[in-house]
Amino acid sequence: MANERLRAAISAKGETIQSVAEHVGVDPKSVERWITTGRTPHRGHRWKAASLLGADEVYIWPSVEKQAEKASTSELITYYPHRGAVPASLWSSLIEKATDQVDILVYAGLFLFDGNPDLPDQLAEKAKAGAQVRILLGDPDSEAVRQRGEEEGIGGDLAARARITRRYLEPAMSTPGVEVRLHDTILYNSIYRFDEDVLVNPHVLGAPAGQNPVMHFRYLPGARTFRHYLRSFDYAWERGREA
Repeated sequence: MANERLRAAISAKGETIQSVAEHVGVDPKSVERWITTGRTPHRGHRWKAASLLGADEVYIWPSVEKQAEKASTSELITYYPHRGAVPASLWSSLIEKATDQVDILVYAGLFLFDGNPDLPDQLAEKAKAGAQVRILLGDPDSEAVRQRGEEEGIGGDLAARARITRRYLEPAMSTPGVEVRLHDTILYNSIYRFDEDVLVNPHVLGAPAGQNPVMHFRYLPGARTFRHYLRSFDYAWERGREA
């Protein structure tokens, strides 16, 4: 059967069989066969095509769902019962090793900067070396931050913490490659991405972020959990405003 999902994804993205073939590194006739005969391409080709089209691999090729589920399970490295259980050495190691991408989505994240006082300088140095650094802080004047402060029982202190974190970041903000934005989204998870590792801190209603679990995932090609959380980050990033 023809793969109409692939055909539609190519059209919706404004791509062509030729452009997909060039991106993946195959003959256009191969991409045409993926569409017309429903043939499932090799794993590496699927990942490249799905990435180009901004689509989930499993949606385009449902037959690979079992493989993706197995890979996604393997992405989970460790589960911590609360944020304080994450070793300080892990934060330091992830920060130190990151060379390509640092993404942080929080309301305040003050603990990270208090625990790593050199972090703004480190981020600036990484950006100078070619890394992309994107940090999303809660807008201290937003309703979302006010409401979360009330829910956590700390009132306006959460907004104050967000302001302090921004102040800490000021020395790095003039460095090309370091971008800081403010957001007013309802934050379901704090996200800390360092290259191919991401720490996810779910927010539990009525409890401060520090009392909630943290999950450590590491990207695996073909899996979806790491990419799923990074899509959430990108969603918030596009809606943020310059700090």
